[in-house]
Amino acid sequence: MNALAQLAAEEAENPLIPPIPELVIGLIAFAIVFFFLAKKLLPNINKVLDERREAIEGGMEKAEAAQAEAQRTLEEYKQSLSEARHEAARLRQEAQEQGAALIAEMRAEGQRQREEIIAAGHAQIEADRRSAAHALRQDVGKLATDLAGKIVGESLEDTARQSRVIDRFLDELEEKAEAAR
Repeated sequence: MNALAQLAAEEAENPLIPPIPELVIGLIAFAIVFFFLAKKLLPNINKVLDERREAIEGGMEKAEAAQAEAQRTLEEYKQSLSEARHEAARLRQEAQEQGAALIAEMRAEGQRQREEIIAAGHAQIEADRRSAAHALRQDVGKLATDLAGKIVGESLEDTARQSRVIDRFLDELEEKAEAAR
């Protein structure tokens, strides 16, 4: 019976339920492993995970900050470029205005100089005309007195008489010249 009792006892044991001493040893071993994992390994894992999360978030924040900085720098560059273009256009316009003013000023100066030269030329011509008329008057007068002296047969050396004769002769010539015009 012994064998039967043993067989009956073996059949009474369920293969799915472990024996109690094994179950207690398994629970103690699980508690030791759980305590070790909870106190030592799990904080280290959480610490590493937190550091990685912070690094990733920090990297993303840095990337966003760098992108915002790049965008701000781009806007500043565009604004500076726009201001430079406006300044260049203003300088170009100012240079054109100054050039036009300079050209007008030079034309006015040229006109003034031309008028001065013309006026000086007219004055010189008038002075030359007067000088030539005076020299001609003297030459004609001398010739007229010599000719008159030869015709009359007497000398007209008297300067007062000579002067009157010359003046009268030249006045008659001028009247005839004006009448002919």
